[in-house]
Amino acid sequence: MPAATTGPSTAERLRSSCARTENAALAVEGSAPIVTSIHHLRSRGDVVIAVPNESSAAILLRLARAVPAVLEVTDNSPLALREPVRSLVWLFGDLHAPCEAHARSLADEVASEFPHPGLLDVGHHATLLQLRLESAVVADSSGAEPVDLEELLAARPDPFCGTESAWLQHLDEDHRDLIELLSRKLPPHMRQGRVRPLGIDRYGLRLRVEGDYSDRDIRMPFATPVDDAAGLSMAIRLLVGCPFVNGLRARSRTVFGFGAR
Repeated sequence: MPAATTGPSTAERLRSSCARTENAALAVEGSAPIVTSIHHLRSRGDVVIAVPNESSAAILLRLARAVPAVLEVTDNSPLALREPVRSLVWLFGDLHAPCEAHARSLADEVASEFPHPGLLDVGHHATLLQLRLESAVVADSSGAEPVDLEELLAARPDPFCGTESAWLQHLDEDHRDLIELLSRKLPPHMRQGRVRPLGIDRYGLRLRVEGDYSDRDIRMPFATPVDDAAGLSMAIRLLVGCPFVNGLRARSRTVFGFGAR
């Protein structure tokens, strides 16, 4: 029997990080990093980026057809952790500036997939650029790893990446009892620090243990991957060994706040 999948692939992690965060900076040699207003990784092998009209990248590409560039995406926790960065993504490639007609068409294509309000500034205060990918790297507490471009473009973001921030905040603020139950399942040497929810995806829950001198991250995999809020609620209850998992009615109308009633 093949081994069960206990977590997202590296390509899935990278796609999810890009999809759920707006914290990105564009680096072009010879100039300071530029904070982008939009970054959208497409399955065609490019990243569509919006930068201010007077930024160094926009000005440089009025004079050159293409320049090497790196887009750095910072995936921060929605919680006030001691170390807020969960992962860093670096996307390397050649940066191009499409002509005005192509930029309008490109903005329409992006809007159909990613209706970001910043697209309204394109052609006014913002310039649309394309980064044609050549390589990609993702780094987190487990280390740095390159991602094969074919695998990256075939991967899809986690189905919960759009709601993950709200769920983590809800767990941390309203369900400390649940976090306490989960912390009892950690190895003994990891139970001394403060346990915080770090991430949720279809494969499991990640916790951050903030110790006196260092932090540790640990993944608690679900029994099987889940695809919707009802499945997620059941998976969380299975993790903590909830007595209502077999259908008995809980006194609280909402079970752990994940939409199960």
